[in-house]
Amino acid sequence: MRKWLPALALSAAFVSSVLAAPQALAQDSRPVSEKVPGTSVEFSPSAARDAQTRALAAADPAAVRAGGLLCGSGYKLASVEPLPDSRRFGTLFTYIKEVTAPAMSGACAVFDNNLGAKKHMKLKLCWTTCKTDEGSFSDYAGPVKYESNADTFQPRCAMVTALMWEGSVAIINRERHVDACD
Repeated sequence: MRKWLPALALSAAFVSSVLAAPQALAQDSRPVSEKVPGTSVEFSPSAARDAQTRALAAADPAAVRAGGLLCGSGYKLASVEPLPDSRRFGTLFTYIKEVTAPAMSGACAVFDNNLGAKKHMKLKLCWTTCKTDEGSFSDYAGPVKYESNADTFQPRCAMVTALMWEGSVAIINRERHVDACD
């Protein structure tokens, strides 16, 4: 029996290393990022799972790319929402950048005017304070961006408000989180 113990121990070590190695590799590997077709802009994890965001982004990659450039390096597309509904007077694009402190995480929004005429628009992004872009725009309002390296900052949970008026009547009035907020 004593002759077999070293061989048995060596065999057990070999088997456990062979079985554990793939698990260790899987734990260390990161999912491959998924990009909006025709752009260098990545989807956030929730956007990658959202059929509407994926379809609208694929239908207008130039707008996604422009929003990504306006927001800056490291931002991922979080959502694309036609406003106020399928009539699509405007389109709200939101982006997030989630990094580990001390680097700056961020939330960013751009509000496209799809009517082809100047409209009074307001885009507001809030966390502990608010950033606002308001005026008469023929193309888009924004970008509005909130960045912080505070441990408590959750870019997904920042609130964005998009407003568009026809005269004194709000034809778009939408408030939502930048991304899926837990």
